[in-house]
Amino acid sequence: MITWRRLGERDLPLLRAWLEQPHVARWWHHETSPEAVARDFGPAVRGEEPTENLLVLLDGEPLGLVQRYRYADYPEYLAELAAAAVEVPEGAVSLDYLIGDPERAGRGLGSRMIEAIVRATWADHPDVSAVVVPVHAANHASWRALEKAGLRRVAEAELEPDNPVDDRAHYVYRVDRPRPAST
Repeated sequence: MITWRRLGERDLPLLRAWLEQPHVARWWHHETSPEAVARDFGPAVRGEEPTENLLVLLDGEPLGLVQRYRYADYPEYLAELAAAAVEVPEGAVSLDYLIGDPERAGRGLGSRMIEAIVRATWADHPDVSAVVVPVHAANHASWRALEKAGLRRVAEAELEPDNPVDDRAHYVYRVDRPRPAST
């Protein structure tokens, strides 16, 4: 069973260990000193910034991290997508995600995790119109997980990569809020 809770200060060492894993470091390219992890994730943990950092659990054991954020809270992301002619509807959110343990990567858990978070987004945030996720074109596992979770590729865009060794080629995936069933 996939569940989650808000990331807490006590989880930062675990997150740091995940960010150091080669399969995560390749795409997240995040500084991993304890100070850097506290600097970059601490404000959201303390509620000082709007990103939701969710520690995802599989049968009660830590599996990964999902960051959920509204584009309206990060106008620079919205501007970058607009400059690349990517439509982001008002009320859209995005997700960043990782599976921490390399032994659990490549087993379909990423798509299950994304699907569960997207489903919960509709229930927990009734004003959210869509989930729009840019992903580097070379990150095959990531965009395949999005596809398996029900998102569809809606654009190709030249965007700033998370890792400076990468080019700017990205795919943009989207799923819109399901329409209520007609009676």
